Amino acid sequence: MDRFTSPWGDLDLTRFPDEPREQLRAFDAADAYALRHLAENIAEHVSGRAPGSLSEDAPGTGGDAVVLGDRWGALTTALAAGLPGLRLTLVTDSYLAGRAAEANLRRNAPQARVALTTTRDEPPARIDVLVVRLPKSLALLEDQLHRLAPALHSGSLVIGAGMTTEVHTSTLRLFERLVGPTRTTLAVRKARLILSTPAPAAGRPANPWPLRYALPEGVGPMSGRTVTNHAGVFCADRLDLGTRLVLEHLPRRSGPETVVDLGCGNGVLGTAAALANPECEVLFTDESHQAVASAEETFAANAPAGARARFAVGDVLADVPPGSVDLVLNNPPFHSHQATTDRTAQRMFGGARAALRPGGELWVVGNRHLGHHARLRRVFGNCDVVASTSKFVLLRAVRG
Repeated sequence: MDRFTSPWGDLDLTRFPDEPREQLRAFDAADAYALRHLAENIAEHVSGRAPGSLSEDAPGTGGDAVVLGDRWGALTTALAAGLPGLRLTLVTDSYLAGRAAEANLRRNAPQARVALTTTRDEPPARIDVLVVRLPKSLALLEDQLHRLAPALHSGSLVIGAGMTTEVHTSTLRLFERLVGPTRTTLAVRKARLILSTPAPAAGRPANPWPLRYALPEGVGPMSGRTVTNHAGVFCADRLDLGTRLVLEHLPRRSGPETVVDLGCGNGVLGTAAALANPECEVLFTDESHQAVASAEETFAANAPAGARARFAVGDVLADVPPGSVDLVLNNPPFHSHQATTDRTAQRMFGGARAALRPGGELWVVGNRHLGHHARLRRVFGNCDVVASTSKFVLLRAVRG
């Protein structure tokens, strides 16, 4: 539990899942900076009052506010607790971020009415205040600004917040191009804000997302097939070398079985499994709504007639019955936003072992330096190298 001081009072915040040994906090300096700026400027944008600190009747301030990409709910929870009159919408691509926001709202603002939506849902029709927590992916920011900008008006307050390492010239140009005149603030505690003034929509370019491209030849069942990538999904315009290694050494299996594409991204691995064994059922799962939407379209465009698949946004394999899966294919991430961590991979390996039947297999690809083989031996008691390159290694672990 992390204690966070907002302009309207202290909050108790947690990440999701809440792991006491995890050292990463549920907020950072960029969240605090954005909230201070909002406290000083929000009133004039939602009720016509003069700029400056909110007055005593500020908790009743009305208006339509959207928080985009709130990582663990710090921004949304602070605004919901401090300004209950706001009609507040959270837009997130992350299932885990959404669950964290739900838990933090229940703990700190149980009476608040906040619309919890995803990047795939219809955006609000009007936005008086837009707070953007800068994502790691510039593509996801581009896609979401395209979707949200039509709801802005000349009086809207638009703030982007990030650590200085997340605010690039390309980020400022994107706000300038899709929202309007843009400037950035001085850095405070290694955080910066982006401030944009909405301009008329005339001349705004078309949204280029999603992207579709054909895979190269020589990659097993997916050779030459078309892949769909919604914004923010790993390797948007090309096949990554790790996934290619799996496709080149895809396990040869047959008969009715359940296959999981864990952390499915654009669904290439699960779709390849369905092509290689038309009798299997594939579960595509990821914590990203954009990823699962990409996988669904990739599968629909390439799967054989009668192929069976399910698509789920969730927390690893928490909702999969134990001992119900025959094969798990996994290319795990090793970042959580800007932090490098192996915790996600560890949770994926543990979840896969619980979901697999005795004799079931987990196939994992990763960079050599990550040491996945050692973790798999701890979790499964075994690990074999299936194939390797100078950079990547493909590993197999079997549930005993």
